[in-house]
Amino acid sequence: MALIFGCILGYASKVFAVEKDPNVPLIMDVLPGANCGGCGYPGCEAFAVATAAGKANIDDCPVGGSAVAEKIGEIMGITSDGSQRMIARVICNGTDENCTNKFDYYGVSDCKEAVIAMGGNKSCQYGCLGLGTCERVCPFDAIHVTKDNIAYVDEEKCTACGKCIDACPKIVIALVPASKGVHVDCNSKDKGKEVKANCSVGCIGCKICVKNCPEDAFSFENNLAKINYDKCTQCMICVEKCPTKAISGDSTKLKINN
Repeated sequence: MALIFGCILGYASKVFAVEKDPNVPLIMDVLPGANCGGCGYPGCEAFAVATAAGKANIDDCPVGGSAVAEKIGEIMGITSDGSQRMIARVICNGTDENCTNKFDYYGVSDCKEAVIAMGGNKSCQYGCLGLGTCERVCPFDAIHVTKDNIAYVDEEKCTACGKCIDACPKIVIALVPASKGVHVDCNSKDKGKEVKANCSVGCIGCKICVKNCPEDAFSFENNLAKINYDKCTQCMICVEKCPTKAISGDSTKLKINN
């Protein structure tokens, strides 16, 4: 009986076998194996299967970047669309020196826990709490809380996997192009008077950046200036004009891009 059932199972496995795409193991070999989920799939194998089936773009792996996209392209016989590298950025500069506190917090050192207590101890309800929840979930050691109690991203290590964004209860982390050095480092939706009372480097809604940008790269929404990175040429005029220094500019990136 055992022999008969064995033969039946062997026959069934051949008849009902699912044919695997030969490109899947080849793609797996060139992927970094981080299984971070930054591509939108639960792991590298799932991404490889989706890519081989044409359901995922070859440059959707944030960890591998353009180098991996090129290798996958060679396997698939297609070319990358040249999508630019993205990195996470904490859009807040509310350090202990810049932003006041409503009260002293002595609870669990976790942003999600601290939010339960009146939205956290920072006077600005939209700012970084600096308790390291993002730091602890980052699989690449790319984000750290400084002694000034605010999180900063190591651009060289960041892979734009999005885990820090998902973990932040203040929604104060966003993806930005790695090639751009001009950023509005404020997340407050409050009006100017309240912003000034809470933070010395917040956006007060004066719209000077909007009025002075020669490329029309700024918009204004919910009392906050926003940059259209597709239009921004990094001329640095907004950085120079901003009265509160809520807009930062990295001149090294300006040199690289020019």
